[in-house]
Amino acid sequence: MKSVLETSIPGLKKRKGKVRDIYDLGTHLLLVSTDRISAFDWVLPTPIPSKGQVLNQLSAFWFKLLGEPNHLVTVNLDEMPLPEEVDREMLAGRTSYVRKTKVIPIECVVRGYISGSAWKEYCQTGTVCGIQLPPGLKESDELPEPIFTPATKAETGHDENISFDRMIEIVGEQLAIELRERSLHIYKQGAAYAKDRGIIIADTKFEFGVENGQILLIDEVFTPDSSRFWPADSYAPGRGQPSFDKQFVRDWLESAGWDKNSPPPELPDDVVEKTREKYIEAFERLTGEKFPFA
Repeated sequence: MKSVLETSIPGLKKRKGKVRDIYDLGTHLLLVSTDRISAFDWVLPTPIPSKGQVLNQLSAFWFKLLGEPNHLVTVNLDEMPLPEEVDREMLAGRTSYVRKTKVIPIECVVRGYISGSAWKEYCQTGTVCGIQLPPGLKESDELPEPIFTPATKAETGHDENISFDRMIEIVGEQLAIELRERSLHIYKQGAAYAKDRGIIIADTKFEFGVENGQILLIDEVFTPDSSRFWPADSYAPGRGQPSFDKQFVRDWLESAGWDKNSPPPELPDDVVEKTREKYIEAFERLTGEKFPFA
């Protein structure tokens, strides 16, 4: 199975994120989702074939379904201003042509269930990002209502959870309130849709940008990289849940004796294949369609 770890487009400069290669076309961007995978703040040397195509196609599906103002123009290569000599096979299925925005420097995180860093904080303080939660919650419990827990965007390392008051200091009260309300609305809409298809969206993060005074939903939406997806048929509070993301990768790295401070090891074939299968299963469950790039 062929994978794409790096891309290049003749005549265009590239900015490289952990997973995406970003090409600036003036008023627009080309976002190319590679098959790179990161864990514990490291980009691993082994790609996951088809992963970038899952992320790109799933985001395009959600942008259309949600109907929120967003930055996506097209995922059809024939509708993009690409150089004639570009390797179209390399870009197929993994490329989005989007409007360029001024990115708002906040990760808009919504949590419907308590897990991960939120669970750790709750165990220590009974709160999450300054929000008081009911006593006696168990790990992975559904919250009485979804909560908005913003974070600051970090170029490297972990994003930092912040309070809503701190978000107001960063972006202003009016914008903070609007982003909170929109994020909660989008989460509820997406979570209800996913649950009907056997997937619990435990938490997720959104990004927004501004173009000509309009606030647009940008980046990726409800993917296994930006969300915690759990299979509904095996959900059981009181423990961590199996998930449709990097679980096999994280578990293997934890068991392999890697110190998380030195370059990570290559992933074995079975871990790569199991992870690929989970990404594709998430796509097919949510869209109801056969993954077209398998």
